[in-house]
Amino acid sequence: MADDIIDFLRAARDMSGSDLHLTVGAPPAARVDGKLNPLGEEDLTAPQCKELIYAVLTETQRAQLEDEWELDFALQAKDIGRFRGNCHFCRGNVEAAFRYIPEEIPELSDLGHGDAVAKFCGRHQGLVLVTGMTGAGKTTTLAAMAKKISEERSCVIVSIEDPVEYIFEHKYGLVKQREIGSDTHSFPAALRSALRQDPDVILVSEMRDLETIRIAVTAAETGHLVISTLHTIDAPKALDRMIDVFPPEQQAQITSQLSNCLIGIVSQHLLKRQDAPGRVMASEIMVSNYAIQGVIRDRKFEQILSLMQIGASDGMHTLDDSLTHLLINGHISLQDALANCRHPDAMNAQYQALLRKQQK
Repeated sequence: MADDIIDFLRAARDMSGSDLHLTVGAPPAARVDGKLNPLGEEDLTAPQCKELIYAVLTETQRAQLEDEWELDFALQAKDIGRFRGNCHFCRGNVEAAFRYIPEEIPELSDLGHGDAVAKFCGRHQGLVLVTGMTGAGKTTTLAAMAKKISEERSCVIVSIEDPVEYIFEHKYGLVKQREIGSDTHSFPAALRSALRQDPDVILVSEMRDLETIRIAVTAAETGHLVISTLHTIDAPKALDRMIDVFPPEQQAQITSQLSNCLIGIVSQHLLKRQDAPGRVMASEIMVSNYAIQGVIRDRKFEQILSLMQIGASDGMHTLDDSLTHLLINGHISLQDALANCRHPDAMNAQYQALLRKQQK
């Protein structure tokens, strides 16, 4: 058993792990390429787990954890790197997960994004959403977009994060990073304040509630580029979630606002590579053209997928398009492609036809 949590964090990083898990009744474990790898054989006891976690918390953070039973925070470990931590109670015991944050912010192209996402960064007004499940790389895409904007435009970027993960440098543009809990009390309060800070671009690490969504959409309508994330798997579900959080009598208004200000939605999934170590991103891009605006206004979200399938000229593609590309180029397995696509039979038939063509 390592002496302290720093040893576990270093071990997870050295294994190229994305996360470290500290759980009572199991050894510490690092998630590497999507799979959990135990760091030793000895199970953590409840006192050991609590001691390891409390060692990296301030007195204020400990009090907040014990009062609210969960805590999000950022941790800078000397000579190791930066981590996003989440502490929580589980059956009365304190447990935690730590997400490693690379020091270098990647380029959009290195993540697997194409011209459509780069073009979103060039817009000066409107709303861009990055969606996906936990661990899909949404924060990294947000950071890469902010990096591109700050390198290319003389602008002020205000980011509101919980917690601050990637650390930005001032480039051609200025970046003001505000953390919930230490720099501001809440997303809505920070968003209201941001509108008085002469921002050109506002980053919101996650839109969690009605008031945050309302202010973000209003900011996007009134001359700001707003980029945020949602925990949904695709564009229709993202729109559903944003609208359904409002009471019925307000849903027509927010639907109209979204149809006018939405620039596009980037949905992403991370899959295990079969041609190299690591993971690769499968994405889905919706660009808000006239047709998309119309179906949003009429709330006919079931038509969005069909419009994306014929919207390649506007930069759109579906998840199945992305998975097919990754499969044909040998980056992912057929099993993973079929497990994540919308239409497994069609994808399998297309792949088998390609194999037969190659064998001729």
